[in-house]
Amino acid sequence: MSAHRTSREDRRRVARMEARRAFAAARAQRRKRDNLFAAAAAVVLLALAVALQVSWFSSDPTAEELALLKEDAAVAELPDVPDPSVAAGKTFTGSLSLGQGEVGVELDGAAAPQAVSVFKTLADDGYFTGKDCHRLTATETVSVLQCGSPNGDGQADQDFLWGPVENAPADGVYPAGTVAVARGNDVMSNGTQFFIVYKDSTLPQETGGYTIMGKVTSGLDVVQAIASSGTDSGGTDGFPKDPVTINSFTLK
Repeated sequence: MSAHRTSREDRRRVARMEARRAFAAARAQRRKRDNLFAAAAAVVLLALAVALQVSWFSSDPTAEELALLKEDAAVAELPDVPDPSVAAGKTFTGSLSLGQGEVGVELDGAAAPQAVSVFKTLADDGYFTGKDCHRLTATETVSVLQCGSPNGDGQADQDFLWGPVENAPADGVYPAGTVAVARGNDVMSNGTQFFIVYKDSTLPQETGGYTIMGKVTSGLDVVQAIASSGTDSGGTDGFPKDPVTINSFTLK
């Protein structure tokens, strides 16, 4: 019975991922071709995504399952990148609620106004609800839990990239409890992802470093417990073996 339930949940997870990817692709197309044809394509892809998920359940899904499918298939539009003035000179405190427990956080808009403006806006819009923490690193120098990818696969939304890097330490040292912005290869590739440093780390600074936007004020042990389980592959960099979902992210 337990094995059957686990298999069903695995299928549900994969189906949700496929639905989000399909609708995200439609959304990108709609942004590039802002007309009726693109909108129609989005509707078609959404219908296909829902149909795909139905096939993972059974030939006769329940009303509850159908409602869940439609909810999970919907991908919220990201806002425009907010102006730094939203957070400039302000401090926000709040809670990152994970499936494993609560993590208290404080974001410093004086030190990183652009980054904090972005994450305050995303948190207020409910963007992070249901998102995964998809990456855990545990090397000799880097110990972080990374979260906030649009589709849970670490890829960024190319329509929501911003910069520059702010408040990066010159020595590359990121103390345990640091909350920083994850990015790609250049200083204008920040997006929706962030990472929590659960053990003192030293990160490469050759390409500009990473924006430190705040710190953990409580619950760092929750992240450390997640890290203690390791990755699903057994390696030092990968998806957490203990899957992490964000229930909510609130900032006031």
